[in-house]
Amino acid sequence: QVQVVESGGGLVQAGGSLRLSCAASGSIASINAMGWYRQAPGKQRELVATIASDGSTNYADSVKGRFTISRDNAKNTVYLQMNNLKPEDTAVYYCNYRRINYSTWGQGTHVTVSS
Repeated sequence: QVQVVESGGGLVQAGGSLRLSCAASGSIASINAMGWYRQAPGKQRELVATIASDGSTNYADSVKGRFTISRDNAKNTVYLQMNNLKPEDTAVYYCNYRRINYSTWGQGTHVTVSS
């Protein structure tokens, strides 16, 4: 079992920045991927960014150039640096951990961007 806990959400004005953190604990596999997804009111959950244990990354087109995902393998923690935030980035952001035949989600952290 793996548990993930997000932190760092909040309220920010358009153009501002936030950094989200996701700490994983439990039976962490050496080969895994962690990532951030978000769900805005009335919309489906969507990919924001993922990072594999080898450091390879993947971003949604809507956040490329504004968001940066990184990880500290020693701390089993993933970060999402969000710059130049827009009102359309407002959502609940969920952390995901996955490995072969297993995936788990955090409870989510709210990000609200005011115009």
